[in-house]
Amino acid sequence: MKSIFDTVSSECSRTVTRSYSTSFSSAVKMLAPTIRQDIYNIYGFVRFADEIVDSFHDYNKVALFERFENDLHLALKEKISLNPILNSFQHTVHKYNIDINMIDAFMHSMRLDLYKSAYKTTEEYNAYIYGSADVVGLMCLKVFVKGDMEKYESLKYSAMKLGSAFQKVNFLRDLKADYEDLNRTYFPNTDLSKLDEHSKNAIIAEIEADFKEAFTGIIHLPLEAKFGVYTAYVYYKKLLTKLKKTPSTEIKNTRIRVSDYQKLGLFAKCYFTYKLNII
Repeated sequence: MKSIFDTVSSECSRTVTRSYSTSFSSAVKMLAPTIRQDIYNIYGFVRFADEIVDSFHDYNKVALFERFENDLHLALKEKISLNPILNSFQHTVHKYNIDINMIDAFMHSMRLDLYKSAYKTTEEYNAYIYGSADVVGLMCLKVFVKGDMEKYESLKYSAMKLGSAFQKVNFLRDLKADYEDLNRTYFPNTDLSKLDEHSKNAIIAEIEADFKEAFTGIIHLPLEAKFGVYTAYVYYKKLLTKLKKTPSTEIKNTRIRVSDYQKLGLFAKCYFTYKLNII
């Protein structure tokens, strides 16, 4: 029966989320059960595309990516895929009427990672972030508002800003791996081989501005989504604080993390903040 395969597909998306990001998986668990699975489905899709371009160095990445993209289009057209991750993703796409243009923008940014190593202008940088992060925030927002387009339009800008902030924190945190292992430079007008405090602080100021805009939307999210999104927001803000306190020379040589002990403290703080209706 197709329902059994759909259940298996959903389980695969949950497994991908838990395996690749314990922090994000913890935040998703704080969403209402009615929307939790669809966020797993979105994450599984974006994670697989990202892994092709970032991790499969011993294989033909271009061929794998093109096969994945072709399978994606077939899944969206036929409403089924033998790839369980795509099968669960197409279910969410059709359930919430996620715009194909968002999906195409995401795939375009992922394709750029196959051959583009530097983003020299602000326009290139913003276009990449829109496709790789902003539209992911918008896909999730589609799930959060459950078809309420008036709510969606009112929160659209802040959802994009949250996606941007998360992505830029990842860029700064993963500076060493991106620059040395993948030969990529995302931040324009910044010489990462000579990253100094001035350049680092300029990047952090940009991220802080994104977070400020994002928070204005978080407080207006539906109750089913607010706690989980707020928790992810607080976690990434903590990462940014640690990056801000880390000398630029050290950022280039290490990957900043939030310890499990600190995560527990953050989650507890978020829980009480939420329960006390402070957000």
